[in-house]
Amino acid sequence: MAALVKGLGQATRPLLPVVQSWDRDARRWVRALRRSPVKVVFPSGEVVERKLSPGKQPRKGVFEAGRHEQRLKQPLPVPPSQTPSTWEESGLRYDKALPGDKRLSSVMTIVKSRPFREKQGKILLEGRRLIADALKAGAVPKVFFFSRLDYIKELPTDKLKGVSLIKVKFEDIKDWSDLVTPQGIMGIFAKPDHVKMTYPETQLRHSLPLLLICDNLRDPGNLGTILRSAAGAGCSKVLLTKGCVDAWEPKVLRAGMGAHFQVPIINNLDWETVPNYLPTDTRVYVADNCGLYAQAQTSNKASDHGWVCDRQLSKLHKYEEEVDLETGASKGWLPELEVQSYDLDWTEAPAAVVIGGETHGVSLESLQLAENTGGKRLVIPVVPGVDSLNSAMAASILLFEGKRQLRVRAEHWSRDRSSH
Repeated sequence: MAALVKGLGQATRPLLPVVQSWDRDARRWVRALRRSPVKVVFPSGEVVERKLSPGKQPRKGVFEAGRHEQRLKQPLPVPPSQTPSTWEESGLRYDKALPGDKRLSSVMTIVKSRPFREKQGKILLEGRRLIADALKAGAVPKVFFFSRLDYIKELPTDKLKGVSLIKVKFEDIKDWSDLVTPQGIMGIFAKPDHVKMTYPETQLRHSLPLLLICDNLRDPGNLGTILRSAAGAGCSKVLLTKGCVDAWEPKVLRAGMGAHFQVPIINNLDWETVPNYLPTDTRVYVADNCGLYAQAQTSNKASDHGWVCDRQLSKLHKYEEEVDLETGASKGWLPELEVQSYDLDWTEAPAAVVIGGETHGVSLESLQLAENTGGKRLVIPVVPGVDSLNSAMAASILLFEGKRQLRVRAEHWSRDRSSH
């Protein structure tokens, strides 16, 4: 019986040994001591420091030595007076657009609409060369969208401070681009102010007392080409009256090929304010679109003048003859301007040339301004039966003819001065 009880007692023992909590804590401490700690903190608050052997260097000294070596390896700080010359030194950062990012589409919707563009005061520039010209002239960038980081690294780093840089897929840029071959970079700029712009020194040095006034130009391609010719001829400024296409429209910018940042452009003017932008003693000359006016000088009726601008005016104004009570003679409402061939001298005083659109022609206000300033109508003869010249072509002919006349006058003045 005693043996049976003894056997049952042994059977009730657990198969696995039970480890007491104090035994487990002790083992933890032993395992911790094997890791060679610097200090051991017991639950009771007792702190035991490890005694180092005589041949070993204290870890504190090793740590301080390591920190000293790291300080030696670190590059010397750049003085505040020096400007960072590389992308890495400037500390610029960019965001990468994730799928579903709407920033590009929302901005494009604004800058491609003239009302929103004028309200927000922002324009869209596309292409590396156009953006570089804008930055050089002092235009203020706000946002850049690009598909490759190299395109941003080509730009001056000092011009990118505070600008939002967003990397997007090339396909996204292609969807919003107006170019046949997109260049992978778009920039949103504040609408430039001609007063604050810095135009190229060579352009200012070759500037002539010659202005261009655009009246009712509605075609973006024509306006861009005209601006390019004005910059090439050396015009001092270009004035755009109300009714013209926006000079900062993407199609005009593309046709202008950087002319917007080479010659001052003053946009959306009322005719009442145009004289304020003209130099003293400026004479205003109006381009005759068809050249048939000279053949109809014997008639005072607007409908008989036979050129596009007058025909457009006759559509807008019903012709009414005014009768002079003293003489009984009748006269028309259209200002009478003397007609002159474009290749005769008309640059003896500062000159402003008015170019009208092919569809709407010049306005009555432009003719009145020419009459008040002593200007004339400039006719470019064409073969009978041929339609009028393109507005951009006519503007180019007149502007470069004006440049030729000014150069000849300067040569004569220099020759006369040297002879005396």
